[in-house]
Amino acid sequence: MWQFSSPEIVFGEDALSRLAEFQGRRVVIVTDNTLVEAGFDKLIVEWLAPAGEKYELFSDVEPEPSIQTMERARRLIDQVNPEIVIALGGGSVLDVAKVAWFLHEHPQVALDEISIFDAYGPPESGLIAIPTTSGSGADVTVGVVLTDHDDKRKVTIYARELQPTLILVDPILTKEMPRQLTADTGVDVISHAIEAFTGAWHNDFSDGLSIQSLRLAFRYLPQAWKDGADEVAREHMHNAATIAGLAITNSSIALGHALAHPLGAIFSLPHGRTIGVMLPYSMAFTANGGGTRYQELAVSLGLAAESEAEGLATLLTTLRDLSAELLLPATIREMGVDAADFEAALPGLAAGAAQDHQMLTTLRIPDEQELIRLYRCAYNG
Repeated sequence: MWQFSSPEIVFGEDALSRLAEFQGRRVVIVTDNTLVEAGFDKLIVEWLAPAGEKYELFSDVEPEPSIQTMERARRLIDQVNPEIVIALGGGSVLDVAKVAWFLHEHPQVALDEISIFDAYGPPESGLIAIPTTSGSGADVTVGVVLTDHDDKRKVTIYARELQPTLILVDPILTKEMPRQLTADTGVDVISHAIEAFTGAWHNDFSDGLSIQSLRLAFRYLPQAWKDGADEVAREHMHNAATIAGLAITNSSIALGHALAHPLGAIFSLPHGRTIGVMLPYSMAFTANGGGTRYQELAVSLGLAAESEAEGLATLLTTLRDLSAELLLPATIREMGVDAADFEAALPGLAAGAAQDHQMLTTLRIPDEQELIRLYRCAYNG
């Protein structure tokens, strides 16, 4: 038995107008300082104002957010006891807000006790997720990734109650995305779709979402990168991110993310860039174990694939050509990681990947030496 999970999603132009329908009087907005400086929080407040909501703002979320930041956001939510929490931002903001809101709703649960296998009951307040980047899918997922700076590792947390209650996917919020961020987050969409389709937990429901999000991303990501004012490309990429998020919510991600998480944590690298580098190597490694679906995926995308090997090859060529077009690094070395620092970090990288939850949904699980070899291949290309 399996369960398909999806919150209510309002998407397209003027999706933010849905905020005017709420009658709550206490609101906490979780965001970051960059979005506040850009005035994005004012867009939210303008829609809330007619209903008379009073709001508190938490804007200290950093890239690759920490557990400590999440705890500070939680303390504010506990203090205000809001009827609505609004998460406005990219994956970092969304992850912080989701866990802070969850722990406010379930104060008896410790952070390290949160589990996808437990049920915690319905919330009393609502969490509205408003993504401002087109990549993480965190607006719809039941998972969160936070950074433990003390141990230099990524902490992954899963529970169905982490899923927001309402999603507003409004493309107006993505028009000011810088070119580099467009590329990084767009590659994350692609990685989600590929791993949801080819991972161990794929299913009929997630397959369709994976394929559609891939079709949209391959077509519209280059357009959005070349011309950030292209409204059609921005809207389709914003939709693709949420669709891919639904795919991994109802399937999972796999080895590429298990490899990318410790790489980003140890060297403070953006997630989209690390997954973009590690994904092709993880795909090739997994395919060598047999029983994969790269041919089926390639055929679904209209790529040449007379065999599993050809399907993998055409997918890898498509990915590498796209990365080159977006001026993204192809190796760990190209991300600016020093060779000596990399070698010193290899044991920690391998240990972090081995402990990552995504190993559970990987078809071919590498041992320690294979993990080290994968990282070295990705370093040198």
